[in-house]
Amino acid sequence: MKVLGRHIVAELHGCEPGLLTDLDRTLEILRDAVKAAGATYLGEFHKTFEPWGGVTAIIALAESHISIHTWPEYGYAALDIFTCGDQADPWKAYEHVVEVYKPEKVNVTEIKRGLVRLEKLEERGER
Repeated sequence: MKVLGRHIVAELHGCEPGLLTDLDRTLEILRDAVKAAGATYLGEFHKTFEPWGGVTAIIALAESHISIHTWPEYGYAALDIFTCGDQADPWKAYEHVVEVYKPEKVNVTEIKRGLVRLEKLEERGER
């Protein structure tokens, strides 16, 4: 079997609320995470929500995406990193984000996406 992509889903609990409301810093952190992963930046979307100031930031990658959604009133952030192919390493992006946000607790899961039988790849000449 071949894995087409790796998808990291992480919950960051106990983050400093001020950081979770800082959109400029959030974008800087995610852009640096893209570089750390060796991924290819394509563009981004972001928004600040009122009244608590939580942010959503999504960076599109040639390899897929990285996103974060924050709830400063709970000290919580939901992080999502999905990369396809063999070039980008989503765990390096994850490590960078966790290093900066310094959560008290993290729940993280990796989902293997697009399991493909090697026979199918051979049939198509891709192996």
